Amino acid sequence: MPSKLLFLPGAGGNSSFWEPVSELLMHPASKTRLGWPGFGSLPTDPLINGIDDLVAKVISEIDQPTAIIAQSMGGVIAMQVAIKRPEFITHLILTVTSGGINVSDLRAEDWRPAFLKSNPSFPRWFTDYKSDLSANIGSIKVPVLLIWGDADPISPVAVGERLRDLLPHARLHVLPGGAHDLAFSLASSVAPLIDEHLSHAV
Repeated sequence: MPSKLLFLPGAGGNSSFWEPVSELLMHPASKTRLGWPGFGSLPTDPLINGIDDLVAKVISEIDQPTAIIAQSMGGVIAMQVAIKRPEFITHLILTVTSGGINVSDLRAEDWRPAFLKSNPSFPRWFTDYKSDLSANIGSIKVPVLLIWGDADPISPVAVGERLRDLLPHARLHVLPGGAHDLAFSLASSVAPLIDEHLSHAV
């Protein structure tokens, strides 16, 4: 079982995104909510210049059995961490994320133009990043909970279904009316799902 819960935000980089869920969780593990340097109110870090640097930053936070709880683009980072440091990862909880796979055929709405327009000062390398981890995520053997909403055009349920099929020990839960911010706006529904998931091992 995890002794640490590590929360990763999406492209907004805001560490407070997961605050409502983290406060509702009953699991006794310590909780750490990360933010992305250079995003929002967080100052830039000269050592952070790309997604690989964020992956390294997250890995540096993992020194004990850890469950990663990630939103949207944070899920791409979580997948890479789980692939690179499987010995410390006990569980993954991913919400409305591509997970680093190609979703171009799943009618997912491109969020990048509107995001860049709303956040012109944010580093562009985050939105420019493209990856396809499809060939590697089958190596992730820990239990994975996928939480989706049926009202999210950015990451439709079909994306969660594909990830479920690619991951060896994944289950998908779909929240009615859930949009891309469901982990924040539906925290009271999301937190019990996470607590229940953390009680299980493969």
